[in-house]
Amino acid sequence: MSKAPKPRVKAPKSASKGDVVTIKTTISHRMESGMRKGKDGKLIPRQIINKFEALFNGKQIMSANMFPSISANPYLDFDMLVEEAGEFEFKWYDDNGEVYSKKAKMKLKG
Repeated sequence: MSKAPKPRVKAPKSASKGDVVTIKTTISHRMESGMRKGKDGKLIPRQIINKFEALFNGKQIMSANMFPSISANPYLDFDMLVEEAGEFEFKWYDDNGEVYSKKAKMKLKG
């Protein structure tokens, strides 16, 4: 890949206890399936993000396994019930063993 994958996250900076908030995530990644041929006629090796994990205060709140049929720049969103302030950590794992991560903090209102 020419550029390192770039994770992006949209999470609220604050919310009230009991709120349900939507978290949006994406990562710039080609998601090469391993089934496509290059200009030389040879198969381009598989190179995908194969797992996503979201943690809040160190506890897993969402995970997803990904497969070659996922499009480039995979986007995921999910909802979470707010019970406390804390820190999100988002992790994307690729076939080469690389882990890309992004963190975001959320405060409680009031």
